[in-house]
Amino acid sequence: MNNYKLKWYDLLRKYRAIAVIRTDNLAHGLAMARAVSVGGIKLIEVTWNSVNPDILVSKLRNNLPDCVIGVGTILDAQSLDLAINSGAEFIFSPHTNLELITKANQAKIPVIPGAFSPTEIVNAWQKGATCVKVFPINSLGGISYLKALQGPLGEIPLIPTGGVTINNAADFIKAGAMAVGLSSELFPKEAIIKQDWSIITKKAELLAQNLQYSIPK
Repeated sequence: MNNYKLKWYDLLRKYRAIAVIRTDNLAHGLAMARAVSVGGIKLIEVTWNSVNPDILVSKLRNNLPDCVIGVGTILDAQSLDLAINSGAEFIFSPHTNLELITKANQAKIPVIPGAFSPTEIVNAWQKGATCVKVFPINSLGGISYLKALQGPLGEIPLIPTGGVTINNAADFIKAGAMAVGLSSELFPKEAIIKQDWSIITKKAELLAQNLQYSIPK
């Protein structure tokens, strides 16, 4: 297995959570990332439908050297190229696209496409996905759906998103998820409006504590 994939798996096992930032304000995006980083969450995804996502990724790479900065909501090859050029260290997509997977693998960047059913999950994995994003997990049955996947698909590293909370994140890990992704749970609108970044830091701290407790020995 390629070294960059092994490194990615090690990071997921260490941190277990990815903070997903979606913002229409560059300064807010920087503050949101700093807040979760202080709270112990070091894997940070910037969605490509944020304002100036390439600039935000570049600034975060420079300002948060202890974090791993990636992108999400990548839909096409042009966006992928821009993300890679901005310094993205991992790629999430809401769907499975062979061209995106191939280009990311050629660039030696972890790529995590989205999938819904067992057929889609296996298809993404066989096309070369580093991990598979199970999305939206809440509409599929949540933790019970993830558990059901473990029997036939236990060898495929899965990252559920869309319905993961601070309170149930540990249960997803115990059910077999390699990691989880969280957005609104970590970044409540009221905290962003008030620019009270301490609220976000406290949420990140609680999430990190819950996940550290849940990591299988």
